[in-house]
Amino acid sequence: MATAPASGSHGPMVSPRVLRTQVGIIGAGPAGLLLARLLSRRGVDAVVVENRSRAYVEARVRAGVLEHSTVELLEEAGVGERLHREGLRHDGVHLQWPGERHRLDFVDLCGRSVWVYGQTEVVKDLIAARLAAGEPLLFDVRDTAVHDVTGDRPRITWTDADGTAAELHCDVVAGCDGFHGVSRHAVPAALRRTWERTYPYAWLGILADVAPSTDELIYAWHPDGFALHSLRSPSVSRLYVQVDPDERIEDWPDERIWEALARRLATPGWTLRTGPVREKGITPMRSVVTEPMRHGRLFLAGDSAHIVPPTGAKGLNLAAADAWLLAEALAAALVDGDERLLDGYGERALRRVWRATHFSWWMTSMLHPATGPGADAFDRELQLAQLRYVTSSRAAAASLAENYTGLALDR
Repeated sequence: MATAPASGSHGPMVSPRVLRTQVGIIGAGPAGLLLARLLSRRGVDAVVVENRSRAYVEARVRAGVLEHSTVELLEEAGVGERLHREGLRHDGVHLQWPGERHRLDFVDLCGRSVWVYGQTEVVKDLIAARLAAGEPLLFDVRDTAVHDVTGDRPRITWTDADGTAAELHCDVVAGCDGFHGVSRHAVPAALRRTWERTYPYAWLGILADVAPSTDELIYAWHPDGFALHSLRSPSVSRLYVQVDPDERIEDWPDERIWEALARRLATPGWTLRTGPVREKGITPMRSVVTEPMRHGRLFLAGDSAHIVPPTGAKGLNLAAADAWLLAEALAAALVDGDERLLDGYGERALRRVWRATHFSWWMTSMLHPATGPGADAFDRELQLAQLRYVTSSRAAAASLAENYTGLALDR
């Protein structure tokens, strides 16, 4: 467990609070929290620092679909009880275009399911488990910085919420603080290589206090733009419509959103339920992959190294896979003295990242038509041909099901 010696004098030259641990983790999102939990269960000490408040971290709405292997990881981490009690298991999804809706049966196609359980709930469970175990988790820190990662004793420095300077000495730093965090930029620009694809559309998402109109997700292609009907619970719906990236949320009153959803999701004999909108926002669509995922004793995980568009439901699941791979590698190095898995961490993680990036690009490209005066009719017909193929060919449907429910972890 991390320890801190007595603080220095109370004069103007106060010494920083100094702590020591094995793994310093920056970021209390899914990657950082799951990594800390898995390390704890393998006998490895860690300290987690986060620049946001606990309330903010537990409230931010993100992904909600968990792959089969992610559910297994949360069970392994001892935080699967509420997931199984309150989460919703889904054995398939619907693909739709005007006049047609088809269900893909995941269990029949690949023998696996997914679970709808919001990222906010996963984060709450991991935070509660860490605090119950009395393990260090520090919120509201600022001025976080990483030092000496190419040496044997890297350090993390920050300022506590009360203004006290702090310094953490560790064996390894895990950067789990997202695309805009300090960890990604601690890798020298001359050594970083980034691949990026920015899509010409965005998602306008709402969280509504209304019972879902479907028991499984609906992915809908429509000439006006893509729509998705998802859910968070038996009484809360999560829905999205495709919009232009420069749209302003102020230009989308609730009535306009519901009208767009009703039009794009329309199918004979089915009715969209509407209700109070709790929150709404616009999410840009992009793919980003950054290499390397290791620089000296600094290891990147989750959004610090990669971002995928939400169409394939891969962001949270990639973060979980990174956490598992890194936990296995760190336990082997710090407990058994074997660094071979650490040496291969980036390569192993990136194989999965690129597979998920391709699947997310494929789903995104198939379901989002160009809109407006310059819309390409040829591309639209190709998208419809792809949708017809996926819903009529068992081999094509099985490929989607296998990727959507998640590939097995590299054990």
